[in-house]
Amino acid sequence: MRPRAALALAVGLVLLLTGCGEPGKTPSRVAAPPAASATPTPKPKPRPSRTTPPKPQLRPLPKNLPAGLHRHSGDRGVALTFDDGPNPRWTPQILDQLRAAHVTATFCLIGQQARRYPQLVARIVREGHQLCNHSWRHDMNLGRRPVADIRADLVRTNQAIRAAAPNAKITWFRQPGGRWTAEEVAVAGQLGMRPLHWSVDPQDWDRPPAKAIIKRVESASRPGSVVLMHDAGGDRSQTMAACRTLIPDLRRRYGITQLR
Repeated sequence: MRPRAALALAVGLVLLLTGCGEPGKTPSRVAAPPAASATPTPKPKPRPSRTTPPKPQLRPLPKNLPAGLHRHSGDRGVALTFDDGPNPRWTPQILDQLRAAHVTATFCLIGQQARRYPQLVARIVREGHQLCNHSWRHDMNLGRRPVADIRADLVRTNQAIRAAAPNAKITWFRQPGGRWTAEEVAVAGQLGMRPLHWSVDPQDWDRPPAKAIIKRVESASRPGSVVLMHDAGGDRSQTMAACRTLIPDLRRRYGITQLR
């Protein structure tokens, strides 16, 4: 081999071994792929808790009924009262019976029902019957609630009744279940309503047979009695059947009168 060719070969080997032929630069090492780092699962952020205000504590139910409850019709006649309506099935039936007998009664109306069936409220007023506020939704514990809640409930119920019968006179208030408190009597009085209780309760809400309702009313009635019955709140077919006997019988024995 010629000396010049040998020299060129030697130079080429040196350049190959040093990489890229740049003097002073060492060949770069191929970096190993980075190890996959375990990414921690993000923890869910705690949601802000909604604090529900505690319900106001109910007052204890008094051991005795408060003073001032009306349990007398105001004269010798017997007063008929019907609770929990109006109801589209039962209220028209009792209205028909009362009209046929030429007597009137007192209807203790639930606010929700009055709003739902305003045409029945209007008929009750048109046919000369008395009106009684019986709370918005038949709240048995209404009298134990804060005074502001009692007032709001009674006002709301009166508004629903008067929406159906403008300028209607709502003389009475009756607490559902007769679970009266002095606070409730006071609020009703401030709103121009008198507290209406009863003296005869045949417990027709429990749907006894018509014969049992008749017997209970006739045995307990006296001059001036206030009779509690129902035209809503469930199946009132037995009450309707009983009234076909009771209305003419009470009218004959005592007379049926409006509350005074």
